[in-house]
Amino acid sequence: MRLPLLASVVLLAIPASAHETVSSADRLAHEEMLVLDTHLDTPVHFERPGWDFSDWHEYDWDFTQTDIPRMQAGGLDGGFFVIYTPQGPLTPEGFAKARESALFRGQAIQRVVHQNPDKLAFATRAEDAARIHASGKRIVYQSIENSYPLGQDLSLLETFYKMGVRMAGPVHNGNNQFADSSRPSTEDKGPRWNGLSPLGRRWVEEMNRLGMVIDGSHASDAAFDQLIRLSKTPIVLSHSGPRAMFDHPRNISDDRMRALARSGGVMQMNTLFLVAHDTSPERSALHDRQERWLDLTPAERRQLVADIAALNAQRPYTPADFELFMKAMLHAIRVMGIDHVGLGADWDGNGGLQGLWDVSYIPKITARLRREGFSDADIQKIWSGNVLRLLRQAEQYSQSQASG
Repeated sequence: MRLPLLASVVLLAIPASAHETVSSADRLAHEEMLVLDTHLDTPVHFERPGWDFSDWHEYDWDFTQTDIPRMQAGGLDGGFFVIYTPQGPLTPEGFAKARESALFRGQAIQRVVHQNPDKLAFATRAEDAARIHASGKRIVYQSIENSYPLGQDLSLLETFYKMGVRMAGPVHNGNNQFADSSRPSTEDKGPRWNGLSPLGRRWVEEMNRLGMVIDGSHASDAAFDQLIRLSKTPIVLSHSGPRAMFDHPRNISDDRMRALARSGGVMQMNTLFLVAHDTSPERSALHDRQERWLDLTPAERRQLVADIAALNAQRPYTPADFELFMKAMLHAIRVMGIDHVGLGADWDGNGGLQGLWDVSYIPKITARLRREGFSDADIQKIWSGNVLRLLRQAEQYSQSQASG
């Protein structure tokens, strides 16, 4: 179900509802900025048969939030495309399976970029972003969510570095061999390491040596504290939020937000953990049907869209809306300062909310920040300046060690 070509690439063709609060002046200012998101889970769709990243998709159709036409429509110039691996058993067999899965996901990212040479380009250094942006292509950095696939072999970090990965987090949901998670599994029964493991501390050293940005999202509070203390360069939270807005273990307290800012780090704002979501069996069943969108007949697709609308009328997937998201972002800016906040909305990783359902909506954020009185220079920091500073600092530290 592809939209006409003109509707898929021209900004003026965006549905009015998506940008109803964006003036032409705000939209122009947004288009002139270099806009990055630090957590794009979209590569999970690269392996779906028949799903094409170069086509325009709709969230209501196939539950996806990012593709090249919607990036163009929303002025999203690129970001960190994620190599995500769910947590599995801490066994040689588990490590081997995870390693294979992560390498396969990395190959999928490589394939999609090479299939779209006129639209996408890999970036591995902070300075690459401006050059690629000037060329009119979308910027593809790579990151690792959950270092579990490394097993006990830290030399694999360099393997992924050579593949272009420049950001990584030690852990996801469930404790692993590197760190405790902010959301331990039921089998974990609490902390395993009280922060980082001995191997996790060595992981920090290797990340610093290579010049990779450490991502503390998903880490426990204790692990987060230790990452800041041990890392030689500032860390990022690639997709997190303030606990003051919603008391959830994936969010962090104002005190830790201040500690992150003092260390020079950055928190990229998530859209997911602002309120409780509908996780009912009915919602899960609809989600399962939506995942099979490409296999459904036209009649089945119409019925699915109708069923989703009916459930949303009873209870939306999330009652969170754009105003609540902006309240959270403005809170983070007040607590941390403009130099320490960005966007990592968790697109295609269950992120999104009412009024901000996919990447085509993000000019609304620029428009709102301008109305709040922020200068374009400060908004540019949020969109990419802050995270590129972290990448530059990681590069410089690595170079200093290599030359020292």
